Amino acid sequence: MANATQKKETDPIRVLLVDDESDFRSTAAKRLGRRGLEIGQSDSGEGCLDLLATDPFQIVVLDVKMPGMGGIEALGHIKERFPETEVILLTGHSSAEDGVEGIKKGAFDYLSKPVEFDHLLEKIRQAHDRRRRIEEKRTELEFRAKMEQQMIATERLAALGTLSTGVAHEINNPLAMMRESAGYMRLFLNKPEASGIPGQKELARGLDVIEKGIDRIRRITHLLLGYARDQESMVAEIRLTDIIEETLELVSKEAKGKDIKFVRDTAEPVPVIWSDPYRIRQVLVNLLTNGVQAIKDDGIITVSLSEQKDGISLTVNDSGEGIPKENMSRIFEPFFTTKPPDKGTGLGLYVSRGIVNKLGGDIAVKSGVGMGTSFTVTLPKRHPGAVLCKENEDMCDDILKKIKEMNHNDPHTRKSFDR
Repeated sequence: MANATQKKETDPIRVLLVDDESDFRSTAAKRLGRRGLEIGQSDSGEGCLDLLATDPFQIVVLDVKMPGMGGIEALGHIKERFPETEVILLTGHSSAEDGVEGIKKGAFDYLSKPVEFDHLLEKIRQAHDRRRRIEEKRTELEFRAKMEQQMIATERLAALGTLSTGVAHEINNPLAMMRESAGYMRLFLNKPEASGIPGQKELARGLDVIEKGIDRIRRITHLLLGYARDQESMVAEIRLTDIIEETLELVSKEAKGKDIKFVRDTAEPVPVIWSDPYRIRQVLVNLLTNGVQAIKDDGIITVSLSEQKDGISLTVNDSGEGIPKENMSRIFEPFFTTKPPDKGTGLGLYVSRGIVNKLGGDIAVKSGVGMGTSFTVTLPKRHPGAVLCKENEDMCDDILKKIKEMNHNDPHTRKSFDR
């Protein structure tokens, strides 16, 4: 920051001279150039606007009386299209009326012709100082607003940590009872005397759904606790297409009642990474749920997966309403939401970004009102915490192959493999 500020302060003042008198422009440009100013020239109001559109100047010295577009008209266009540019008007015939009118329309000041060079140079420096003060004030206001947002976010994070610990504790107690009851029912269904119970297969499938739901809730509560105290990720080999299919099946239930089409665009061969499947699934659920809620009646949600040089790219694109520009800088803040209280808590994107960052990746968003929204998650092929026998890759591959061949129905074997 110090270098950038220093460079900004030492850059020459850039001045555009706009006058149909070529002798005046040439003489003034030479004299101002000797004083270290960077000078541009134009002989008309139209040419002035064209130059400002392609090569911005800080100060414009503008003659009021010119053929075609006069100085007052050009001033109006400058203030409308380039409001930060300071304008000094030059008036002739010892008349101050044009100068006063120009100041009312936003000019910094006016000078009467013939112009004294030292007076012109002083006005240019004064206009530049004013412009610099305005920039400094705006920068200070932006900094204060950013610091206030950070303070609010910090307070919210502290509250979230306290709340997460209490909520997770209260949820985990009944969750343990549900898991124990489900386990008892599983043992009962596996007994020989239960073989004749009507609907045994349906009951078993129902237990599968219950146990998966319990496991997901447990992972979510652990995730909440992770913001109160950091936790290690459970790293495993992942086929991302499997997670995409599971998540789409889950989210499609929420999309009932809406004519939403889910499109899959996955790379071949299917990318395989080493990361935390539970956390990736949570991110994908959050992004897809946001997409469903952003679409009113009908639309398309596309999930794209591609392999990059050092990782993978996962994109969720929806054809919904889009995000207003003023909200783009806040969507990842905790508790920020534009949804009704019963539709969102403002934690989904905040939690998702935290998860992706912990997995060594990044998340980006592109959106526009009426243009839909696109979230792109990039993840490394190997989680930074995954230790995969780096000293001997061939031996590691052989070990993993043998582990895969083991009986995955054994919970102890499966647990070891997941680790």
